[in-house]
Amino acid sequence: MEDGNKIVRVSKVTKVFQLGKVEVHALKGIDLEINTGDYISIMGPSGSGKSTLFNMIGGLDKPTSGKVFIDDVDIAQLDAYELAWLRCRKIGYIFQTFNIIQVMTALENVTLPMIFAGISNDEAVEKGMRLLDLVGLKDRFQHKPFELSGGQQQRVAIARALANDPAIILADEPTGNLDLKTGEEIITLLKNLSKDRNVTVISATHDIKMLNVSDQVVWIRDGIIDRIEDREELSISVGKVEEL
Repeated sequence: MEDGNKIVRVSKVTKVFQLGKVEVHALKGIDLEINTGDYISIMGPSGSGKSTLFNMIGGLDKPTSGKVFIDDVDIAQLDAYELAWLRCRKIGYIFQTFNIIQVMTALENVTLPMIFAGISNDEAVEKGMRLLDLVGLKDRFQHKPFELSGGQQQRVAIARALANDPAIILADEPTGNLDLKTGEEIITLLKNLSKDRNVTVISATHDIKMLNVSDQVVWIRDGIIDRIEDREELSISVGKVEEL
């Protein structure tokens, strides 16, 4: 890349799914660049292709054609081991359904990615406690998910996503299962993490509250980018939210 500040570059990406005898063109030639440290929201109607694009950026799926670069590495060319390493070290994931392990405590959930990365148990525990403190759950480190509220479980998921100091956090509908107040708290927490740690946050979302914190909003429709708006332009979009 010519601009070293671009942490993600998507070039001419298409994705075609075969459903029986029908071809579904989920992405139809996406070009997108994302700066290091930005908070990006990918927004669009259900079926627009935003989750498919999200999965491409996260290395969770491969494009039918085109390329996805993370730090100038074409991730479609990585083998399974290299891709697993990149996902473990470079990317933290946050999901709508939290995806934390029910039989583990909050601390055990947070330290698990560090153990996979080869960090010693003592170091993982120390860092895990710091991360739980960061998200306001230091006093709940021994609690299992069923002892935590939805918002607290999502905070555990955020702490886990930060476990290996990722350059990118991918958040798939992070407020989808939360009430309004808790959703706002999670959005603010993610924004502060982006600002304080220079972490790039990319969120696929329907949540219009994301407009308040996004540096840029990528609007997806029918498998293409409809428009990209920077923060100073976002006020003109608020009146259009009924399109979602």
